[in-house]
Amino acid sequence: MSKAIRIHAHGGPEVLKWEQVPTPQPGPNEALIRHEAVGLNFIDIYFRTGLYKANLPSTLGMEGAGVVLAVGENVQNVAPGDRVAYAGGPLGAYSTERVINAEKLVKLPEGIDTKTAGAMMLQGLTAYFLLHRTFKVQAGQTILVHAAAGGVGLILCQWAKHLGANVIGVVSSEAKAEIARGNGAAHVIVGHTNLAAEVKQITSGAMVPVVYDSVGKDTFNASLDSLAPLGLMVSFGNASGPIPPFDIATLSTKGSLFLTRPGFSTYMSTAQDISTGSTALFSAVLSGALHISVNQSFPLEDAATAHTALEARKTTGSTVLIP
Repeated sequence: MSKAIRIHAHGGPEVLKWEQVPTPQPGPNEALIRHEAVGLNFIDIYFRTGLYKANLPSTLGMEGAGVVLAVGENVQNVAPGDRVAYAGGPLGAYSTERVINAEKLVKLPEGIDTKTAGAMMLQGLTAYFLLHRTFKVQAGQTILVHAAAGGVGLILCQWAKHLGANVIGVVSSEAKAEIARGNGAAHVIVGHTNLAAEVKQITSGAMVPVVYDSVGKDTFNASLDSLAPLGLMVSFGNASGPIPPFDIATLSTKGSLFLTRPGFSTYMSTAQDISTGSTALFSAVLSGALHISVNQSFPLEDAATAHTALEARKTTGSTVLIP
Protein backbone atom coordinates (compact mmCIF):
# COMPACT_ATOMS: atom_id res chain seq x y z
CA MET A 1 0.00 0.00 0.00
CA SER A 2 0.99 3.62 -0.60
CA LYS A 3 -0.29 6.92 0.73
CA ALA A 4 -1.63 9.96 -1.08
CA ILE A 5 -3.30 13.32 -0.55
CA ARG A 6 -6.73 13.08 -2.16
CA ILE A 7 -9.81 15.26 -2.46
CA HIS A 8 -13.38 13.95 -2.49
CA ALA A 9 -14.96 17.41 -2.85
CA HIS A 10 -13.84 20.87 -3.93
CA GLY A 11 -13.16 23.51 -1.30
CA GLY A 12 -10.54 24.94 1.03
CA PRO A 13 -7.37 23.26 2.31
CA GLU A 14 -9.50 21.19 4.68
CA VAL A 15 -10.65 18.96 1.79
CA LEU A 16 -7.12 17.56 1.41
CA LYS A 17 -7.12 14.09 2.96
CA TRP A 18 -4.09 11.86 3.74
CA GLU A 19 -5.22 8.38 2.74
CA GLN A 20 -3.92 4.88 2.21
CA VAL A 21 -4.21 3.73 -1.41
CA PRO A 22 -3.18 0.60 -3.31
CA THR A 23 0.31 0.73 -4.81
CA PRO A 24 -0.22 0.82 -8.58
CA GLN A 25 1.60 -1.52 -10.96
CA PRO A 26 3.07 -0.26 -14.23
CA GLY A 27 1.42 -1.34 -17.45
CA PRO A 28 2.88 -1.12 -20.96
CA ASN A 29 4.82 2.14 -21.53
CA GLU A 30 4.53 3.04 -17.84
CA ALA A 31 6.93 3.34 -14.91
CA LEU A 32 6.37 3.09 -11.16
CA ILE A 33 8.28 5.71 -9.22
CA ARG A 34 8.83 6.38 -5.54
CA HIS A 35 8.61 10.09 -4.90
CA GLU A 36 11.35 11.81 -2.94
CA ALA A 37 9.98 15.32 -3.54
CA VAL A 38 6.73 16.73 -4.92
CA GLY A 39 6.37 20.29 -6.19
CA LEU A 40 3.72 22.67 -4.86
CA ASN A 41 2.16 24.94 -7.48
CA PHE A 42 -0.75 27.36 -7.71
CA ILE A 43 -2.40 25.09 -10.28
CA ASP A 44 -2.87 22.59 -7.43
CA ILE A 45 -5.09 25.14 -5.73
CA TYR A 46 -7.09 25.63 -8.93
CA PHE A 47 -7.84 21.90 -9.03
CA ARG A 48 -8.61 21.79 -5.30
CA THR A 49 -11.13 24.63 -5.50
CA GLY A 50 -12.73 23.42 -8.72
CA LEU A 51 -11.57 26.33 -10.91
CA TYR A 52 -9.94 23.61 -13.00
CA LYS A 53 -11.94 20.41 -13.31
CA ALA A 54 -10.88 16.91 -12.28
CA ASN A 55 -12.82 13.71 -11.69
CA LEU A 56 -13.35 13.08 -7.98
CA PRO A 57 -11.95 11.57 -5.89
CA SER A 58 -8.61 12.85 -7.17
CA THR A 59 -4.97 12.89 -6.11
CA LEU A 60 -3.56 16.36 -6.74
CA GLY A 61 -0.10 17.33 -7.97
CA MET A 62 1.55 18.05 -11.30
CA GLU A 63 5.27 17.44 -10.71
CA GLY A 64 7.62 15.26 -8.76
CA ALA A 65 11.02 13.61 -8.60
CA GLY A 66 12.22 10.30 -7.26
CA VAL A 67 13.48 6.85 -8.19
CA VAL A 68 12.10 4.34 -10.69
CA LEU A 69 10.98 1.16 -8.92
CA ALA A 70 9.68 -0.84 -11.88
CA VAL A 71 8.79 -0.45 -15.54
CA GLY A 72 6.21 -2.02 -17.80
CA GLU A 73 6.59 -3.48 -21.27
CA ASN A 74 8.13 -1.39 -24.06
CA VAL A 75 9.80 1.12 -21.71
CA GLN A 76 13.32 1.92 -22.92
CA ASN A 77 14.10 5.46 -21.76
CA VAL A 78 14.27 4.67 -18.01
CA ALA A 79 15.06 1.64 -15.85
CA PRO A 80 14.67 0.65 -12.19
CA GLY A 81 17.07 2.63 -10.04
CA ASP A 82 17.14 5.72 -12.29
CA ARG A 83 16.67 9.11 -10.65
CA VAL A 84 13.93 10.85 -12.60
CA ALA A 85 11.62 13.87 -12.62
CA TYR A 86 8.51 14.97 -14.48
CA ALA A 87 6.00 17.78 -14.81
CA GLY A 88 2.52 18.12 -16.24
CA GLY A 89 -0.54 15.90 -16.23
CA PRO A 90 -2.12 13.65 -15.37
CA LEU A 91 -2.73 14.55 -11.75
CA GLY A 92 -1.29 12.27 -9.09
CA ALA A 93 1.97 13.66 -7.72
CA TYR A 94 0.74 14.07 -4.12
CA SER A 95 1.59 10.43 -3.41
CA THR A 96 4.39 8.32 -2.03
CA GLU A 97 4.38 6.18 -5.18
CA ARG A 98 2.70 6.51 -8.56
CA VAL A 99 2.58 5.11 -12.06
CA ILE A 100 3.12 7.48 -14.98
CA ASN A 101 3.73 7.28 -18.73
CA ALA A 102 7.48 6.77 -19.02
CA GLU A 103 7.70 9.30 -21.86
CA LYS A 104 6.90 12.00 -19.28
CA LEU A 105 10.04 11.15 -17.32
CA VAL A 106 13.51 12.64 -17.73
CA LYS A 107 16.64 11.31 -16.09
CA LEU A 108 18.32 13.66 -13.65
CA PRO A 109 21.95 14.53 -14.34
CA GLU A 110 24.60 14.42 -11.65
CA GLY A 111 24.57 17.71 -9.78
CA ILE A 112 20.78 18.05 -9.54
CA ASP A 113 19.23 16.39 -6.49
CA THR A 114 15.66 15.14 -6.37
CA LYS A 115 14.52 17.87 -3.96
CA THR A 116 15.64 20.58 -6.37
CA ALA A 117 14.19 18.70 -9.33
CA GLY A 118 10.86 18.20 -7.59
CA ALA A 119 10.66 21.93 -7.03
CA MET A 120 11.70 23.15 -10.45
CA MET A 121 10.28 21.01 -13.24
CA LEU A 122 6.86 22.61 -13.72
CA GLN A 123 8.06 26.12 -12.96
CA GLY A 124 11.31 25.74 -14.88
CA LEU A 125 9.75 24.27 -18.01
CA THR A 126 7.06 26.94 -17.85
CA ALA A 127 9.75 29.64 -17.73
CA TYR A 128 11.52 27.91 -20.61
CA PHE A 129 8.60 28.02 -23.02
CA LEU A 130 7.51 31.50 -21.92
CA LEU A 131 10.94 32.96 -22.66
CA HIS A 132 11.95 30.84 -25.64
CA ARG A 133 8.70 30.04 -27.44
CA THR A 134 5.71 32.16 -26.33
CA PHE A 135 7.84 35.29 -26.71
CA LYS A 136 11.46 34.93 -27.75
CA VAL A 137 13.19 37.32 -25.39
CA GLN A 138 16.19 39.08 -26.94
CA ALA A 139 19.19 40.76 -25.40
CA GLY A 140 18.58 44.45 -24.75
CA GLN A 141 14.80 44.17 -24.36
CA THR A 142 13.04 45.38 -21.22
CA ILE A 143 10.35 42.97 -20.02
CA LEU A 144 7.83 42.98 -17.17
CA VAL A 145 7.39 40.01 -14.80
CA HIS A 146 4.62 39.84 -12.20
CA ALA A 147 5.02 37.83 -8.99
CA ALA A 148 8.74 38.22 -9.48
CA ALA A 149 9.58 36.65 -6.10
CA GLY A 150 7.45 33.55 -6.72
CA GLY A 151 8.58 30.21 -8.07
CA VAL A 152 8.14 30.91 -11.79
CA GLY A 153 8.92 34.59 -11.29
CA LEU A 154 12.38 34.02 -9.83
CA ILE A 155 13.29 31.64 -12.64
CA LEU A 156 11.95 34.07 -15.27
CA CYS A 157 13.98 36.93 -13.81
CA GLN A 158 17.21 34.95 -13.68
CA TRP A 159 16.83 33.33 -17.08
CA ALA A 160 15.78 36.56 -18.80
CA LYS A 161 18.80 38.34 -17.31
CA HIS A 162 21.00 35.50 -18.58
CA LEU A 163 19.53 36.10 -22.05
CA GLY A 164 20.55 39.76 -21.79
CA ALA A 165 17.14 41.27 -21.04
CA ASN A 166 16.43 44.08 -18.60
CA VAL A 167 13.81 42.81 -16.13
CA ILE A 168 11.20 44.88 -14.32
CA GLY A 169 9.79 42.76 -11.52
CA VAL A 170 6.47 43.38 -9.78
CA VAL A 171 6.03 42.16 -6.19
CA SER A 172 3.67 42.69 -3.27
CA SER A 173 6.10 43.77 -0.53
CA GLU A 174 9.48 45.33 0.12
CA ALA A 175 10.77 42.03 1.47
CA LYS A 176 9.90 40.32 -1.80
CA ALA A 177 11.43 43.24 -3.70
CA GLU A 178 14.82 42.41 -2.19
CA ILE A 179 14.44 38.80 -3.26
CA ALA A 180 13.58 39.81 -6.82
CA ARG A 181 16.56 42.18 -7.00
CA GLY A 182 18.82 39.40 -5.83
CA ASN A 183 17.56 37.15 -8.62
CA GLY A 184 18.00 39.25 -11.71
CA ALA A 185 15.39 42.02 -11.59
CA ALA A 186 17.06 45.29 -12.54
CA HIS A 187 14.01 47.28 -11.41
CA VAL A 188 11.33 46.31 -8.93
CA ILE A 189 7.87 47.80 -8.50
CA VAL A 190 6.00 47.13 -5.25
CA GLY A 191 2.26 46.87 -5.95
CA HIS A 192 0.45 47.57 -9.19
CA THR A 193 -1.63 50.66 -8.35
CA ASN A 194 0.54 52.93 -10.52
CA LEU A 195 2.14 50.19 -12.59
CA ALA A 196 1.90 51.74 -16.05
CA ALA A 197 3.18 55.10 -14.85
CA GLU A 198 6.18 53.48 -13.17
CA VAL A 199 6.93 51.37 -16.23
CA LYS A 200 6.73 54.50 -18.35
CA GLN A 201 9.25 56.23 -16.11
CA ILE A 202 11.64 53.27 -16.08
CA THR A 203 11.51 52.86 -19.87
CA SER A 204 11.59 56.59 -20.65
CA GLY A 205 8.17 56.29 -22.23
CA ALA A 206 8.88 53.27 -24.46
CA MET A 207 6.92 50.77 -22.32
CA VAL A 208 7.62 47.02 -22.69
CA PRO A 209 7.19 44.53 -25.56
CA VAL A 210 5.94 41.74 -23.29
CA VAL A 211 4.30 41.30 -19.89
CA TYR A 212 4.34 37.95 -18.09
CA ASP A 213 1.31 38.01 -15.79
CA SER A 214 0.42 35.09 -13.50
CA VAL A 215 -1.73 37.19 -11.14
CA GLY A 216 -4.82 37.52 -13.32
CA LYS A 217 -7.85 39.61 -12.42
CA ASP A 218 -6.16 42.23 -10.23
CA THR A 219 -3.36 43.10 -12.65
CA PHE A 220 -4.78 42.46 -16.12
CA ASN A 221 -5.68 46.05 -17.07
CA ALA A 222 -2.50 47.50 -15.58
CA SER A 223 -0.49 44.96 -17.56
CA LEU A 224 -2.16 45.97 -20.82
CA ASP A 225 -1.42 49.61 -20.05
CA SER A 226 2.26 48.79 -19.57
CA LEU A 227 2.72 47.40 -23.08
CA ALA A 228 4.27 49.19 -26.03
CA PRO A 229 2.25 49.24 -29.26
CA LEU A 230 2.10 45.74 -30.76
CA GLY A 231 3.18 44.34 -27.39
CA LEU A 232 2.26 40.88 -26.14
CA MET A 233 0.28 40.22 -22.96
CA VAL A 234 1.15 36.72 -21.67
CA SER A 235 -1.50 35.74 -19.14
CA PHE A 236 -0.41 32.44 -17.62
CA GLY A 237 -2.09 32.34 -14.22
CA ASN A 238 -5.01 33.46 -12.07
CA ALA A 239 -3.57 33.88 -8.56
CA SER A 240 -5.99 36.75 -7.83
CA GLY A 241 -8.90 35.14 -9.67
CA PRO A 242 -10.02 34.57 -13.27
CA ILE A 243 -9.92 37.52 -15.65
CA PRO A 244 -13.47 38.77 -16.32
CA PRO A 245 -14.76 38.96 -19.91
CA PHE A 246 -13.57 42.06 -21.72
CA ASP A 247 -14.14 43.80 -25.05
CA ILE A 248 -11.57 42.53 -27.57
CA ALA A 249 -11.58 45.99 -29.16
CA THR A 250 -9.63 47.11 -26.08
CA LEU A 251 -6.55 45.50 -27.61
CA SER A 252 -6.88 47.79 -30.61
CA THR A 253 -7.44 50.98 -28.67
CA LYS A 254 -4.44 50.30 -26.44
CA GLY A 255 -2.02 49.89 -29.34
CA SER A 256 -2.99 46.86 -31.45
CA LEU A 257 -1.86 44.57 -28.65
CA PHE A 258 -1.57 40.79 -28.70
CA LEU A 259 -2.95 38.53 -25.97
CA THR A 260 -2.14 34.87 -25.32
CA ARG A 261 -3.05 32.35 -22.63
CA PRO A 262 -0.37 29.65 -22.95
CA GLY A 263 -0.90 26.20 -21.46
CA PHE A 264 1.80 23.83 -20.24
CA SER A 265 0.16 20.80 -21.81
CA THR A 266 0.30 22.38 -25.27
CA TYR A 267 3.91 23.51 -25.12
CA MET A 268 5.04 20.24 -23.49
CA SER A 269 2.81 17.88 -25.48
CA THR A 270 5.49 15.53 -26.83
CA ALA A 271 8.48 13.64 -25.48
CA GLN A 272 10.67 15.82 -27.70
CA ASP A 273 9.22 19.01 -26.20
CA ILE A 274 9.90 17.69 -22.70
CA SER A 275 13.42 16.57 -23.61
CA THR A 276 14.36 19.85 -25.28
CA GLY A 277 12.98 21.96 -22.46
CA SER A 278 14.50 19.80 -19.73
CA THR A 279 17.92 19.83 -21.40
CA ALA A 280 17.85 23.63 -21.55
CA LEU A 281 16.66 23.85 -17.93
CA PHE A 282 19.26 21.43 -16.57
CA SER A 283 22.01 23.19 -18.53
CA ALA A 284 21.01 26.58 -17.13
CA VAL A 285 20.97 25.22 -13.57
CA LEU A 286 24.28 23.34 -13.85
CA SER A 287 26.00 26.35 -15.43
CA GLY A 288 24.93 28.58 -12.54
CA ALA A 289 22.73 30.78 -14.71
CA LEU A 290 19.72 29.62 -12.68
CA HIS A 291 19.57 29.09 -8.93
CA ILE A 292 16.47 27.23 -7.81
CA SER A 293 15.36 28.66 -4.48
CA VAL A 294 13.61 25.91 -2.51
CA ASN A 295 12.54 28.20 0.31
CA GLN A 296 9.82 26.07 1.92
CA SER A 297 9.45 22.39 2.65
CA PHE A 298 6.45 20.58 4.17
CA PRO A 299 5.71 16.92 4.86
CA LEU A 300 3.38 15.65 2.13
CA GLU A 301 0.78 14.77 4.75
CA ASP A 302 0.72 18.48 5.73
CA ALA A 303 -0.24 19.61 2.21
CA ALA A 304 -3.16 21.61 3.66
CA THR A 305 -0.71 23.80 5.61
CA ALA A 306 1.35 24.30 2.48
CA HIS A 307 -1.73 25.31 0.47
CA THR A 308 -2.71 27.82 3.15
CA ALA A 309 0.75 29.42 3.05
CA LEU A 310 0.78 29.60 -0.75
CA GLU A 311 -2.68 31.16 -0.97
CA ALA A 312 -1.75 33.75 1.67
CA ARG A 313 1.33 34.70 -0.40
CA LYS A 314 3.57 33.79 2.52
CA THR A 315 5.92 31.76 0.33
CA THR A 316 8.79 32.83 -1.90
CA GLY A 317 10.59 30.83 -4.55
CA SER A 318 9.71 27.16 -4.74
CA THR A 319 8.05 24.85 -2.22
CA VAL A 320 8.31 21.08 -1.99
CA LEU A 321 6.26 18.43 -0.24
CA ILE A 322 8.34 15.55 1.13
CA PRO A 323 6.67 12.11 1.27
